[in-house]
Amino acid sequence: MFAYQKTNRYFAQLADSLEPLGAAELAELGATDTKPVYRGVYFNADRATLYRIVYQTRLATRVLAQLLRFDCHSTKYLYKTARKIDWNALLTPERTFAVDAVTVNSRIRHSQYAALCLKDAIVDHFRESTGRRPSVDTEQPELLFNLHIDRNRATVSIDTSGGSLHRRGYRRESVAAPMQETLAAAIIRLTGWDGERPLLDPMCGSGTLLAEALMQASRIPAGVLRPRFGIEALPDFDPRLWQQTRAAADAAIRPLAPGLIRGSDADPAAVRAATANLAVLPGGAKAVRLARQRFQELPGFADGIIVCNPPYGIRLERGRDLNALLRDLGDFLKKRCTGTTAFLYLGDRELAKAVGLKPSARHPLVNGGLDGVLLQYHLY
Repeated sequence: MFAYQKTNRYFAQLADSLEPLGAAELAELGATDTKPVYRGVYFNADRATLYRIVYQTRLATRVLAQLLRFDCHSTKYLYKTARKIDWNALLTPERTFAVDAVTVNSRIRHSQYAALCLKDAIVDHFRESTGRRPSVDTEQPELLFNLHIDRNRATVSIDTSGGSLHRRGYRRESVAAPMQETLAAAIIRLTGWDGERPLLDPMCGSGTLLAEALMQASRIPAGVLRPRFGIEALPDFDPRLWQQTRAAADAAIRPLAPGLIRGSDADPAAVRAATANLAVLPGGAKAVRLARQRFQELPGFADGIIVCNPPYGIRLERGRDLNALLRDLGDFLKKRCTGTTAFLYLGDRELAKAVGLKPSARHPLVNGGLDGVLLQYHLY
């Protein structure tokens, strides 16, 4: 019996700064005894709740089920202990796998070498027991194992997600430096938007914020387009319960009023990408209205929600002044968006001054290596 089967305890990986939001979402999906830690949340769940979380979480990037935890001061002991794990209950020689490893504050300092030791233990286990070995596929493995060594304490887990959950499956086309889906979902959650008021993204890029808004308001499960999940490899996987869980979530999908969500962008390639991406999602072609238009040319937008990730870095057109762009955006909000609440995500917190408006709230949000912030403005 593996560790998760004894404890019903799991770990949801999250981007830095999303831990409180992630804990709240997990509780809404039925998790108990949530414990936020750095870049993740520990939680308890029965089998049905675990299935619901894996299929529906918008914020977690992975959900890990612990196989074994042990003291580990050397790679030799790591290999020896890992050989004893019942890999036959999880894997066959015909399936592919990969190992993701992180080591911190431990005598084993090299994460890649630690991953190699675990990989060798798995392969040698099958060579000895069957005479054959499973293949390693670092791009699209059928199973992904996670090794985390912290202060000489090793945890070996299986990724029940089957790859990062931020890959929703709707991003068929893209533009430079698109926003990660989990960050976009966190931003939509922080707006509190529930589909009752119109929503606008006046610089929509490839439509990630619009897609996450559509999915949240329409109650579209985050995993609806994913072809497979790592959870199906668990030895106690229940196919009938898994199908029932997915069917119940899919049955809750609801249509939105046509044009309730709106997006625009000055770049025609961005509008084409957003159109293609949104068409993949249930109801996306009808609920979302897109236009090729500079926000300065929009007639106005009243009594709704504006959410926006203004371009910066490589997303900014060559020769354009970012500070001037943000000043123009601030003027647009102040003069033509009466009764609206606006949320602007900026990858650099210092850029807030350029908007020229006083935010009513600030939400620090890290995006990759960017120390960003979501600014909230009430426009009276």
